[in-house]
Amino acid sequence: MFDYQFTKSSFKHFRKLPKEIQQRIIEKLDFFCSQQNPIEFAETLNNIQMGKYRFRIGNYRVAFDVEDKNLVIHIVDHRKDIYR
Repeated sequence: MFDYQFTKSSFKHFRKLPKEIQQRIIEKLDFFCSQQNPIEFAETLNNIQMGKYRFRIGNYRVAFDVEDKNLVIHIVDHRKDIYR
């Protein structure tokens, strides 16, 4: 089973999102982490600075890296803003 943690900057940005969006993102992250291999649900990113993988959760994207059994979330943002 995997776990996830936000970086300081990603958590700060996450807290600025509407409560409904925060709830949806947390529910999906919990679902992904409860799976044996959450990477199956992720897409790889070309821009390694953002993270190696991303989840698509509605109109939002969650960019992250994997360290052991931990997903380190670097960016949480709307799809129109995340790749700028």
